[in-house]
Amino acid sequence: MMHDKPILLYPAYRSGLSTPWGGDGLKTRFGKNIPDPHTGESLEMSVIPGLNSADADGQPLESLLDRDWAGMAGTQVERPFPLLLKLIDAQDRLSVQVHPDDDYARRVENKLGKTEAWAILQAAPDAKLVYGIKEGATKEALAEAAQHGEEIEKLLRFVPVKPGDVFYIPAGTVHAIGQGILLYEIQQSSDVTYRFYDWNRRDQQGNLRPLHIRQALDVTRVDYQPEAIVPRIVPDPHCQREILLDTAYFGLQRLSDCQNVPFTGAITHFSVLTALTEGSLQLADTKETIAFSAGQTVFIPADCAPFTLTCGQCLIAAPAHK
Repeated sequence: MMHDKPILLYPAYRSGLSTPWGGDGLKTRFGKNIPDPHTGESLEMSVIPGLNSADADGQPLESLLDRDWAGMAGTQVERPFPLLLKLIDAQDRLSVQVHPDDDYARRVENKLGKTEAWAILQAAPDAKLVYGIKEGATKEALAEAAQHGEEIEKLLRFVPVKPGDVFYIPAGTVHAIGQGILLYEIQQSSDVTYRFYDWNRRDQQGNLRPLHIRQALDVTRVDYQPEAIVPRIVPDPHCQREILLDTAYFGLQRLSDCQNVPFTGAITHFSVLTALTEGSLQLADTKETIAFSAGQTVFIPADCAPFTLTCGQCLIAAPAHK
């Protein structure tokens, strides 16, 4: 089966009680048809059970992949499908959390681990992230502080952010998205999250959200001091191309001022484009044009026919491959 066209994806959403910290930023910034005033996540490319993204005909991404794994995912991409892509709107701050690596997640949860990265799209003037723990903090100190709620705040490393910043969050890194931030997240396809602390937030019935302190302590890397990513500019006559990340799990590029940037399927792996401005793709053979809006995501199958890209700015992710 030849997937000769890029595929516009339509997201699933996490909202309401699942994301009490969410807002309406996905609607106001990108015009998305959010299901609730507290919508925290738009799952742009997802095969998470019950939260599959889909094509224009409503076919779940997982079904499209199952019909032709090599043609869609690529000849060097192994099952299970490796990546999950979200847009996240944090009207309030998210819980302080950490994710396991593959070994722990397989052993304890029978799932993939979770390494991820963020590209900041919008941020309030005083917006901050939790990005690791303070240098010198020990696991024993974390364990003690976690028993006393807000005491853990004294051990957290708060980092100011602005639009355009990129952050890499390997498994084991304590982190939290702060209030007033809208961001792009690329990650391993996993929903395993261990909460250390949720700012003593209560639901309408007065209940605190569950914490997972034992598991969080198991997987936290106290020796890791993360740093923001410095983009690497690569010469390209058709656009400004920045290499943001090249990791063991995924790569990420940012393209700006794109004028007829040539693309073709990589055969070995898929790619996924998320538009930050409106734009279009033009198929080389038929000259058909596929228009997209800011905030839309386009799946580029491994065996996709050649096309050109024109847009103001986009992010393009791909799985690590041999």
